[in-house]
This record gives sequence, structure tokens and C-alpha cells, in this order.
Amino acid sequence: MADETLAPTDPEQDLSSRFPTAYSILFGLIIVVAALTWIIPAGKYERVMNDDVGREIAVAGTYAEVEANPQGFVEVMLAPIAGFYNPDSYAANAIDVALFVLLLGGFLGVVNATGAIDTGIRSAMARMKGREIWMIPIMMVLFALGGTTYGMAEETLAFYAILIPVMIAAGYDAVTGVAIILIGAGIGVLGSTINPFATVIASNAAGIPFTDGIWLRLIILLGGLAICAAYVMRYAGRVKADPSRSIVARQIAAHRRLFLADADKTDPDETLSGTQKIILVLFAVTFGVMIWGVALQGWWMARMGALFLGAAIIVGVIGRLGEKKLTGSFVDGARDLLGVALIIGLARGIVVIMEQGLIADTILHSAEQTLAGLGNLAFINLMFWIEVGMSFLVPSTSGLAVLSMPILAPLADFAGVGRDLVVTAYQSASGLVNLITPTSAVVIGGLAIGRVSYDRWLVFIWPLLLILLIFISAVLSIAAIL
Repeated sequence: MADETLAPTDPEQDLSSRFPTAYSILFGLIIVVAALTWIIPAGKYERVMNDDVGREIAVAGTYAEVEANPQGFVEVMLAPIAGFYNPDSYAANAIDVALFVLLLGGFLGVVNATGAIDTGIRSAMARMKGREIWMIPIMMVLFALGGTTYGMAEETLAFYAILIPVMIAAGYDAVTGVAIILIGAGIGVLGSTINPFATVIASNAAGIPFTDGIWLRLIILLGGLAICAAYVMRYAGRVKADPSRSIVARQIAAHRRLFLADADKTDPDETLSGTQKIILVLFAVTFGVMIWGVALQGWWMARMGALFLGAAIIVGVIGRLGEKKLTGSFVDGARDLLGVALIIGLARGIVVIMEQGLIADTILHSAEQTLAGLGNLAFINLMFWIEVGMSFLVPSTSGLAVLSMPILAPLADFAGVGRDLVVTAYQSASGLVNLITPTSAVVIGGLAIGRVSYDRWLVFIWPLLLILLIFISAVLSIAAIL
């Protein structure tokens, strides 16, 4: 294999070395948001418990300025810690997600130690030779179904380490694997139809049935999915034809070493043993059980983590790894994803600063005043852009719904548009921003697992964002006029 060391004069490598890491970006955002708490007046809406959404929601017309609580040096240093566990804010806690990521890493480490994944990838690629491109739309449809039905987000972190090696072995790159998962699930959330964490909560907070506007959201889902699948397929086709056109061209060799381990040194004609076949079946069953548990049984990170821990033990026993190799492989796998777990806590630390600094409601109040008295077309487009801005500050779809819908949805009555269109504008804006927002653990965590830097991801996705922006704005505008 050729020397894979990057030359110091490589312009792409120079750019990547100058661009801050995800850790620095997130900590910098914590500092910026803390600085804003010294500038933006503190304020709060009164809140009442809404049993339908199971949370307190803001009451329109009750905004009042309160005593400021600017965040200083001590609060900034505490924010990453509070991002993992903040007893005063359930929404900001990330310890459960971070622990799940470590347990997932351990499970993957044990499975990798059996050699089943590497051998399985080679066998699959041999059978699909010449037809690999069709894996992209098929997988994106599956992830979009998860996004539109139950808001698949943090759960996607479990799939990066599986899909990226498959894409690299097929002749594509790590960006292709990341895009299939992140954009696939993301377009599903953007075009949510029955997603309880976006559509249902937002509709309840807006005082309408969640089925109102479902056909318009279905149009956005199908149209957006077609656009995204075509975009990723076109990119993947260019990369396979000419690897130098990859967004991460200078890292392709390093990614092959990382994700395919010693695949290049093994016999390409090696077939799966009976034990490895059983392990791959258990591997697939584990993820199937996870999806079933989340979608139908209300599972969250604790039960999913327990599932992967138990599955790792079973795989180790069936693979006859022995106690020392099983535990060693589990720890090594968890260590590989430790950086991802730390990033998740940092991202949630930004939300902690906003909550403690009491500025989120002030920003919402400004939006309420801006929208008052506008016509239907101007109203829905400005509503969309306001939700885009707020989505950077509140990456949680359910959190943004509970914060903004009780205040902004009633304004639609005066603008002559349906409240369901406001819900659609909110979830479209939130879904679009959550494809790139650095405050989202899903985005930053997925990129970290895929070893794709944030600046490279922006280079890849900005044309798609522009296309989706035009598409969504056109759909919302037509719906507002009709």
C-alpha cells in the first residue's frame, strides 16, 4: 500500500488543521451564549402544565422581564459538566446518551473481535458488485421512515460504525455513509407525519389535532427524500469514479485502515464460518429489537444500553472469545467512542447556559412581536426563518415545540393561515437546521464516529441545504396562498 502520510503542503490538510475541532467549536459556542446572557435582557413566560404533552408550556401574553442571571467564568466551566447531568434541567442531561454510546462501542468492539463484520462486508460486496449504488436510496428510505414515525435521532448513532465500512468497501467514502444516516433520518424528521416528539407535541401545544396538515407534510417528506437520495447518489457516483473528488479525499486511505481494519491483508475469498453467521444474525436481531423497543415500547437510553451490554456478552460467549478477550474487546470498543460521549456533553452544555441565563423566552418574545400583523405569505415565511434561528439555540425538536408553539401558533389566526401550517413550518425549520447545527449531539456525534470534520461536512451539505430551503419555502408559500 502506498505511503498514506499527508504532506504538510497539502492544502486540504492545512485547512483541516486550521479549522477547530468539534470540542473547540462547542466550547466556543458555550462562551458566546454566556456572553449573550450579559447583553440580552432576561425574561420569562408564565407556564402551565399541559397533560397532553406531559410538560409545562408557555402562556401567550404573559412575558415579563425578570432579574438577569448572566453567566460568568464559573458557569462556563460548569456547563460541560452540567451538560452530562443537570438536576435542574431534564432536557439538558446527556449522561444517558453518553453512557449508551460507550456501551454501543463496547458491543461493536466485541463483534469486531470475532471477525464477523469484516468477513460479512467482503461477502456482501462480492454479491452486490456493480449494484452497490442502490443501497443508498434503500437505506435512506429506511432511516427516513424511522425519522417520520418516531423521530429517530440519537438512535442513529448505533448505525454509523456499521454502515460506513460497507460504503468504504463499496468504493465510496465515509461522507457517503454519514450522509445516508444523518440526512436519511433527518429528512424524515423534517417531514414528520406522526412523529410524537415533533408533530404530535407541536400540534397539541398549538391546540390542533396532529393529523391536520399531514398531507402537506407527506409531500415535504417524499419530495425532500427524493431530493436528498438523488444528491447523495450523485456524490457517491462521482467519488467511486474518481476518489480525488471526495470531500475527504486526503483521508480515504486512513479511513480504510480505520473502518476496514485488516481487510486488505486478508483472503478476499474467505467465507463466513457457521459461528460468524450466527453472530451476524444476533447482530441484526439486536438492532431490530432496539428499533422495536424504541418505536413500540417506549424504550430510551438505559434499556437500549442494557440491550447492547447483554448482546455483547452473548456474542462473546458464542464466539468463544474467553473472559479476557471479551472484556478487553468491550473496553477497547468503548474507548473508541469516548470522544463522541464527551462531545455529547459539551453540546448539551450550551442548552444549560441558555436556560440558566434566562434568554430563550426573550428571544421568543421578540419573534412574537415581529410576526404580529403580517399577511399570510409574509407571515409563514418569516415564521419559518424565526424557527430556523431558534433551532440553532434549541436543537431539541420537542423542546422547541413546547417553547415556541403556544406563543406563535395563535398568531396564525390573525394572519389568515391555519395553525397546522405553523406546525409544518416549525418542524421543517427544525429538521433543516438539525442537519448541520453544532449544538446537536446527533450531528456532532455522528460526524465524530465517521471521522468527518465539521468543516468538511459543511462543504458537502451546503448545496443540498440550499435546494431544500427553496423547496420548503415554495411548498409553504403555495399552501399559505391556497
